[in-house]
Amino acid sequence: MKIIARDIPPRAAWALEQAGVHPLLARLYAARGVRAKDELDDGLGRLLPPSGLKGIDAAARLLADAMAQNKRLCIVADYDCDGATACAVGVRGLRLLGATHVDYLVPDRVTDGYGLTASIARRVAERGADVLITVDNGIASVEGVAEAKALGLQVLVTDHHLPGPELPAADAIVNPNQPGCTFESKSMAGVGVMFYVLLALRAELRARGVFDASSAAGPPQGASGPGTGSAGAPSPAGGSEPREAGSVGAPRPQPKLDPLLTLVALGTVADVVKLDANNRRLVAQGLKRIRAGQMPAGVAALFTAAGRKAPVATTFDFGFALGPRINAAGRLADMTLGIECLLTDDAGRAAELAATLDGINRERREIEGGMRDQALLMAESLFQEDEEPPPAISVFDPDFHEGVVGIVASRIKDKLHRPTFVFAASSAPGKAHELKGSGRSIPGFHLRDALDLVAKRHPGVLLKFGGHAMAAGCTVAEEAFDVFEQALAQVAREWLDAAALTRRIETDGPLAPEYCRADMVDTLHREVWGQGFAPPTFSEEVQVLSQRLVGEGKNHLSIKLIHQGNPIDAIWFSHTEPLPTRVLLAFRLDVNEWKGERKVQFLVEGAQL
Repeated sequence: MKIIARDIPPRAAWALEQAGVHPLLARLYAARGVRAKDELDDGLGRLLPPSGLKGIDAAARLLADAMAQNKRLCIVADYDCDGATACAVGVRGLRLLGATHVDYLVPDRVTDGYGLTASIARRVAERGADVLITVDNGIASVEGVAEAKALGLQVLVTDHHLPGPELPAADAIVNPNQPGCTFESKSMAGVGVMFYVLLALRAELRARGVFDASSAAGPPQGASGPGTGSAGAPSPAGGSEPREAGSVGAPRPQPKLDPLLTLVALGTVADVVKLDANNRRLVAQGLKRIRAGQMPAGVAALFTAAGRKAPVATTFDFGFALGPRINAAGRLADMTLGIECLLTDDAGRAAELAATLDGINRERREIEGGMRDQALLMAESLFQEDEEPPPAISVFDPDFHEGVVGIVASRIKDKLHRPTFVFAASSAPGKAHELKGSGRSIPGFHLRDALDLVAKRHPGVLLKFGGHAMAAGCTVAEEAFDVFEQALAQVAREWLDAAALTRRIETDGPLAPEYCRADMVDTLHREVWGQGFAPPTFSEEVQVLSQRLVGEGKNHLSIKLIHQGNPIDAIWFSHTEPLPTRVLLAFRLDVNEWKGERKVQFLVEGAQL
């Protein structure tokens, strides 16, 4: 492991500090590419306008026409947190804008697989829908869209995944990553794309005279903005009486869409997309509303179930508390539970659903723990103790649960710093001979591109695949597993050098002792951190006074150390190896509360021995 301090451009840090940014925050922001204070403006008026998204005007017209004709809309969701929040935003937003018939359907991870398939299109048609809307999927669903069209459905695809060589023949496609789209934020999550479609739809309805533009204040982009003013808890009417979209009569007050930003923020962080400037603004707006108590009943219930405090909500709560509980439903049960939790306005019902999701998540953790240990043993058996791991790792066991292979792949990747795929036998009827795998990657190894190369070199080995640079999924025939394992390792051998295969932790360098205060930690936690805008991590050589293993399984290292002359407690989760007396540590800051006393502690991320 190598600990490396980020470069901090002194001019940028100085400029930010002179503009009134706290000196520590100025240093952190400058190291992450921020050059001026106005880049930190998270106001709604700074959001990119929807007009930059290719296909969004066609999408708005399609939906406005459908609502005017009282057509039935059905959203086809995905079974992860991004898909669940995107579905909830779509259902809530369409109803808010006047749609009277909005339904949704969630594919089953086991029987349906990922995306809009032909069988799902048939199920949507059987429900009596006229318009099929995908969220967080559909860009690769060529056959599914074709089947929907053949059944007489109109199809709107909203997605953010990378497209394949052929686009589906949908009536409209909104995806910042589709060819020809000039939208600046290519990292928007599926829930963000759906939110933007609603912004464009509202503008279209306003242009048709359905809404009174003067009834709600809006940010500078006018027709594009979510609307500002006081944001209350979401309600189907949005503070005004519902009326059929496109009906004759006086325009009704324009609904505010900003209450939906709590769900947009949750899905964006949980999907681990890059937090570029636009995504950070979306997340910041959602966090502000949650901290002010303005959130759907289900989000409030999830905070309670997770033992987290909404008034001091952070991006960590989204990524490590709420997101996993929603994801657990899609992994082990039915994502309908997660979506219903996000849709209900009944506090009692929300509490019941959140408690159910919490229980499923506990089950997920138990399954994951056993699988992780077994998979790690299998991975470590691929090399001798004095050898380096192979450049890529693929493991399969017939007893693995396909719902948690992605989490286990992530754990192995983190420990061994290698692109990793974990496979389980498919539970789908008639697919017993197929293995479903989920992969996680390291910087410098684009996982989807690697799968594409494997598919080209070994035709027929990959039955299907898709994903991103850092996470991807694929299906292989069981007899082809060995070929896949060797082929992926060969691509990794060609693409990754010794430097890329060495785990690196980027840090913000030393931490001045005057910043080791609980109030400073609170300040840091209030900011928006995540993928592509890394949370503050510091590094320093410290003196270790004592260390011991703690926790139920004695698998966490509790450390007492001296940092710049001051005693500090530290914890290194899931680490059992003792540290030398003096060591270079990479650590984040946290606050440990005990009997009303709040003390700073270090959360150790790694050590350079």
